[in-house]
Amino acid sequence: MSAHHLKLNLDKTELLFLPGKDCPTLDLTINIGTSIVSPTQTARNLGVTLDNKLSFTAHIAATTHCCRYTFYNIRRMRPQLTQKATQVLAQALVISRLDYCNSLLAGLPACAIRPLQLIQNAAACRVFNLPKFSHTTPLLRSLHWLPVTARIHFKTMVLAYHAANGSGPSYIQDMVKLYIPARALRSASAKQLSAPALRGGPKFPSSKTCGFSILATKWWNELPIEIRTAESLHIFRGRLKTHLFRLHLER
Repeated sequence: MSAHHLKLNLDKTELLFLPGKDCPTLDLTINIGTSIVSPTQTARNLGVTLDNKLSFTAHIAATTHCCRYTFYNIRRMRPQLTQKATQVLAQALVISRLDYCNSLLAGLPACAIRPLQLIQNAAACRVFNLPKFSHTTPLLRSLHWLPVTARIHFKTMVLAYHAANGSGPSYIQDMVKLYIPARALRSASAKQLSAPALRGGPKFPSSKTCGFSILATKWWNELPIEIRTAESLHIFRGRLKTHLFRLHLER
């Protein structure tokens, strides 16, 4: 920061230590001038609350709290709103918050995602002015809203599409590689991704232990070939949403 003539705001500076597996507990502090910065359990960056275990529990709790406050305001206005206007408000103020940086939640267990799904269910009930414990699958189907888990899947696959087609950020492209067989095979035109090598474990471990490179590769290769080989992002998004919609809401 000194080299770029920037001044560090110590009042907004946080230290988040992410220990590795079986890492001993360390008493870490950073001295900056006359100030001491001590480790914190959570830190907020670009609207995402990170915790020192990367469980995203604090981020999910903060998101649900914010959405509940929004619900309170929508509920007060609901008698004066049409169903369409309520849907627009719910999508702009609630669903958009559920979608923000949701690819970071890929691989989390269903129990961790459930608070976000309850928020979406409540939003669907509010649109149709129904009790909050109503059966929501028909409501989501009518609104064409993918469930939260599917929305996470969708966003992760969009990032994978950018990486596979060379249009994404370099740090995303470096995480996934197109599969190129050693000799001419039919699979060469299937646009699959190459599974990253893992030491001391299965080819694809359980989802909750997966990073983006592993999970995105697994999900991408499971997509139908007509989705993976879509000519444009617009076509890819349309086919992917239809696929996930059938998978999660038409069973």
